Amino acid sequence: MKQEVITQLSTPEIIERLEEETKQLTRLKINHTVSPLENPMKIKQYKRMIARLKTELKVRELRGEDIRNRKPAAANTEKIK
Repeated sequence: MKQEVITQLSTPEIIERLEEETKQLTRLKINHTVSPLENPMKIKQYKRMIARLKTELKVRELRGEDIRNRKPAAANTEKIK
């Protein structure tokens, strides 16, 4: 997903996507530990996607949008300063 597409997503969609990508990265890391992945570059791709999503959330926070109230209940594990 390119940055242009990410900027068009709503804040709740970005948060939801961030949670999904983080879970998938965790699964990939565990699977890679147990048995080597066919394409270990996927781990790098997921890390970059997570960084892009977090960057967009930070940009929106700095613009003055209140992203804390839009988080789903399950996403309250991480603080955004």
